[in-house]
Amino acid sequence: MFTLQGLLPQLAPCKDAPALWLGLSGGLDSMVLLDAMVQLSRQHPLPPLKAIHVHHGLHVDADRWAAHCVRECAARKVPLHIERVQLPAGGSIEELARDARYGVFERLLEPGHWLLLAHHADDQLETLMFRLLRGTGLRGLAGMPRQRPVGAGQLLRPLLPWPRQQLAGWARAQQLDWIEDPANADPRYARTALRHELLPQLRQRWPSMPDILLRLADHAAEANELLDERASEDLQAASGGVTDDWLRCWPSLDLEMLATLSPARQKNLLRYWLHQHTIRLPDQRHLHSLLEQLGAAADSQPVLRVGGAQLHRSSGRLWLLPAGGVPAGSDQPLAQWADTPLTAGNGRLCIRPGNLIAQRAGNWRIGYRRGGEQIKLPGRPTQSLKDLFQQAGIPAWLRPAVPLLYCDERLVSVAGRWTAEGAGAGTGEHGFSLCWEPVLD
Repeated sequence: MFTLQGLLPQLAPCKDAPALWLGLSGGLDSMVLLDAMVQLSRQHPLPPLKAIHVHHGLHVDADRWAAHCVRECAARKVPLHIERVQLPAGGSIEELARDARYGVFERLLEPGHWLLLAHHADDQLETLMFRLLRGTGLRGLAGMPRQRPVGAGQLLRPLLPWPRQQLAGWARAQQLDWIEDPANADPRYARTALRHELLPQLRQRWPSMPDILLRLADHAAEANELLDERASEDLQAASGGVTDDWLRCWPSLDLEMLATLSPARQKNLLRYWLHQHTIRLPDQRHLHSLLEQLGAAADSQPVLRVGGAQLHRSSGRLWLLPAGGVPAGSDQPLAQWADTPLTAGNGRLCIRPGNLIAQRAGNWRIGYRRGGEQIKLPGRPTQSLKDLFQQAGIPAWLRPAVPLLYCDERLVSVAGRWTAEGAGAGTGEHGFSLCWEPVLD
C-alpha cells in the first residue's frame, strides 16, 4: 500500500539537495507525487520543491491542463515553471515529445538539483514489455533506472515500487483532482495498445507475470552493474595514451588494446563508452557492423554514424566526433596580434607576446589546406604538410581544421606547431607565440 512513510525512504538520495524539481503533467501519477511531497514537507525537512509542466501543444485541451497545474501548485504554494515546446515534423510523436521534455529538464536543472518523475510499477512493466517486443538487449531489460544523471542534475523515480492502482486509491482518499489525457486511451499509440490490450490478456493468463518481469528487471540491473564495472576497467586501459594537445579533447579508444578483448568485451566496452557520452546506443546489427569495420584493412579509415555522432577509425584509434564531424576551417584575415576566434567554429588561435614569429609588415591571413602545401623548418629540408601530419599521427578528419598562418602568401606557421625557418623575431623585433585550441570551453 502506498503511504507517505513508505515514500520517505525513497527520497533518501536527494534529501540534501539544494532544490527539487517535480515533473508535473497534471495526471493522476504526478498529482499524487506533488501532493505527497507537499504533505511530507510539513512533517520532515525536505529540500525546496518546484514543479515543471511541459506544454507540448499537441491537444486542444493543452492550455486547460496547464491551467490545472497552475491552480494545483498555487493551492499548495509550490512554484511552477511552464515551458512551451514545439515538436519538429516527422518521426514518432511519443519519442519527439519525450525528447522535448527531457531537453527542458536538462536545461533547467542546475548542479546538485534533482528531478522527481512519477513513473510507477505499471509504467516499468509497460516499458519492459515494449522493449522486449522491440528486441532489447540486457541494458534495456533493466527497465527505467530508479535514478540517473539528467543534464547537470539527477533524476529520481520515487514511485517505482507501487502499482498505479495503489496510487489511484490514495488519490481518491485524498480527494485529489487530476486530468485524464485522451492519448492514454488512444489505440493508435503503441504503448496504449500494450496497456489496454496485450497486458490485460497476459495478466489474465499468467497472473504472476508482472512480478516475474519486474524481478527480471532487477536481475538485469545487477548484471548491468557488473558489466559496467568490467567496461570501466577496460575503458581506463583503452582511453589513455593521447598526449597531443590537438587530440586530447576528442574521446577515443586505442584499437590495439581493443583488439586484445574478446568480441563480447569489445561490445560491452563500446556500449559503455557511448553511453558515457550520452550517445543513443546502436542495436546489435549496427554494433556488429562497427566491429567488422574495426577489423578492416589498416590503411582504410571507415566512418560510422551512430546515435547522433560519428565514429572514425584513424591513426590507430577509434574517435568519437560530433554528428557533423570537426568543421573544416574557412579563410580569414589576421586582423590583430591577439587571440582570434576561427570563423568556421574550429576553435581559436591563441596569440600572445613571444618570439616564435616576428610581427613583420605584410598581408597576414589564416588559411587551410588545399593540397600541395610545403614548409621549410629550421635545419630541415622542405617538407609537405601531408608528411608532417602523417609523422605526427594527426588523423585525416582533423587536418582540414588545422589553421595555417600566411604572410604575403608564404606559409609561416602550422598552428604554432611547425614554424618556417627565418620566421622568428630577431633582436629589436616585436614577436608573438602561437597555439591552436581546437575546441572552445
